[in-house]
Amino acid sequence: MDGNGRWAKARRRPRPFGHQAGAKRAREVVAACPDLGVKYVTLYAFSTENWKRSRAEITALMALFRHYIRKTSHELHAEGARVRFIGDRGPLDKKLVKLIGELEDLTRDNDRVHVTVALNYGGRDEILRATRKMADAVKAGTLAPEDIGEDTMASYLDTAGMPDPDLVVRTSGESRTSNFLTWQSAYAEYEFTETLWPDFGKEQFAQALDKFGLRERRYGGVS
Repeated sequence: MDGNGRWAKARRRPRPFGHQAGAKRAREVVAACPDLGVKYVTLYAFSTENWKRSRAEITALMALFRHYIRKTSHELHAEGARVRFIGDRGPLDKKLVKLIGELEDLTRDNDRVHVTVALNYGGRDEILRATRKMADAVKAGTLAPEDIGEDTMASYLDTAGMPDPDLVVRTSGESRTSNFLTWQSAYAEYEFTETLWPDFGKEQFAQALDKFGLRERRYGGVS
């Protein structure tokens, strides 16, 4: 969900103003998923690299996360959304971690749409953490090295139990994946759009899905 800062700058407003607009847009896109036939959606909210931003911007973002979790928890639950968070929670504020856990517990049994929020997430970091867990299991004698395969790796990732993404949408005109779902997106289709995230709504989402529906996915094979 890229382009919040540029969107705010174009309106001569501070970057947090763009993040607020982006959060509202995220809520709109999630609400549109059932009507568009999307069962699983993952939102890249804050990366492991985003800690390099100014302290003021990070503080504003964390406050925004806390605010929107409090504000939308019961709405999401009423809409049948199951919400999960992926990423390393260790560096996050304890109040935020508590709110995350409460939202996950509240929506645990919902199944209308599965919403995953990537918070302090990085694809490489996720793979490193999964590899350390497997190494610990091997050391403890509960996992044999020769039994480690793709399914084993997937079971140790933050997204264990979730399907791999079919489509990855990157907004704001940037043509890179920025460390997002590195393992899981090996065979995903990509859609790069010039639209800044606060301008990316249900209509733009539907257009991206229409384009995806016209693509042929061969997974390394032939037609």
